[in-house]
Amino acid sequence: MVRVETDIANIVDNFTHLVNAARINDTPVRNSQEACTMDMRASRMAQAADSLLKLVSELKQTAIFSGFASLNDHVDQRIGEFTQLAEKTDSLLARVGEEAAASLKELETHYYSSAQRTTQTLEP
Repeated sequence: MVRVETDIANIVDNFTHLVNAARINDTPVRNSQEACTMDMRASRMAQAADSLLKLVSELKQTAIFSGFASLNDHVDQRIGEFTQLAEKTDSLLARVGEEAAASLKELETHYYSSAQRTTQTLEP
């Protein structure tokens, strides 16, 4: 914030001096001195404006990168949530597979020990 205030104060101060130096005087020596002063003040204004532009660029980069940082945090959080969900789904599928295998084994046991199967195999 101090940098912004300093740069703006420099621009205003140099602009004021630039306008004051822009008055045309009758003596040629005085005019060349004022032209040199005007060049110096204009250069200082340009430097202060350049400093403000660099500050704006830095602020934009900070905003962009902090936005990416929070976005990355959100993505990491979602990856964790989906990993947990995938683990739960895998365990659920494993349990369903085990139950299906147990049920199939039980059905096979009933089928092979059933009276109807034994009578069908005996009848040619």
